[in-house]
Amino acid sequence: MKYNEFVIELHTNTSEIAEIVSAYLMYDDFDSFQFTDDNNILAYISTDFSVADTLEKLKNEPYSNWIKNVEVKQLEDKNWNQIWESSYEPVIVSDNCIVRAPFHTNLPEVEFDIKIMPKMSFGTAHHATTLLMMKYILEIEDFTNLSVLDMGCGTGVLAILAAMKNAETIWAVDNDTWAFENVKENVKANNCEHIKTFLGNASILGNEKFDYIFANINKNILLNDLPTYANCLNKNGHIFLSGFYLQDLDDLIEKAKTVNLSFINYKEKDNWVAAHFHTNK
Repeated sequence: MKYNEFVIELHTNTSEIAEIVSAYLMYDDFDSFQFTDDNNILAYISTDFSVADTLEKLKNEPYSNWIKNVEVKQLEDKNWNQIWESSYEPVIVSDNCIVRAPFHTNLPEVEFDIKIMPKMSFGTAHHATTLLMMKYILEIEDFTNLSVLDMGCGTGVLAILAAMKNAETIWAVDNDTWAFENVKENVKANNCEHIKTFLGNASILGNEKFDYIFANINKNILLNDLPTYANCLNKNGHIFLSGFYLQDLDDLIEKAKTVNLSFINYKEKDNWVAAHFHTNK
C-alpha cells in the first residue's frame, strides 16, 4: 500500500496537544503517527484518500484550533506493516495478561495470552487508553452468561479479553474498514469465533442490550453517542468510557447524568482517562 506523509506543525508544541490531534486524525482515516522531538506530528494516510480533501479537513475545526501548517509528501511503496511489526513489542498488562503478536516467543505463560496481529489498527495495549480499559476488565471477576459491547473496537483486544473471561454474547464494532478486517483475524487467532464483528457506528446498535459496554473512542463521539449506549444497557449495567483526557472527565460525567448514568470512578495514565459508570435504571 502507498502512503502520504502529512507533516503537521502545531501552534502549541506539547505532547498533550499532539496526542489530542492524533486521536482525532485516527478517525479521519489516518493509519499511524509519529511524534517528532518538538512534538509535531508525522501522520500517514493511504494514497487512496484525496490529499485535497484531507487538507481541507485539517483547515477546519477542531483542527484549525491546533494546526499551524501542513506539508505533504508521497512515500515510496514499501511493506509498512512489515516495517512496523519489526519494532512491535509485547505488552505485559498484568501478572496474568499479556498482549503480543503471534511471532513473539519466549514470554511467560499467563492466564490471558492475547495474540494481536499488528496491522496499524488502534488497540494493542501500547496506548494508555487501551491499557486502562483492559485493567478494568481484569478487575471484573467473571463475565459468565453476560453480554459485552466493545465499541470502537480497533483490534478487538477488549472483546477478546472479555471472551477469555467467559462473556457469552460479545459485539465488536468499529467504523474503520482496516480495523474491521483486523479484528476478524484476531478473533480467529484467539479462538473467540463467537465474537460478532460489525463495521459501523452507534447507529447499528438498535435495540440490542448489553451488561457491559466498553467504548474507547474520543470525547466528541462519546458525548454524542452516550444516549445510545445508555439505551443499550441492561438493568444494573456498566459502561466504561475512554479516549479522552482528565480535563474532559467532568464533561462526560455531566453528560452521563442526563442519561441516568452514575459515575463510579476513573483510572488515569499519562493524562489519559478511563471512567466507569453504572446505570440508574
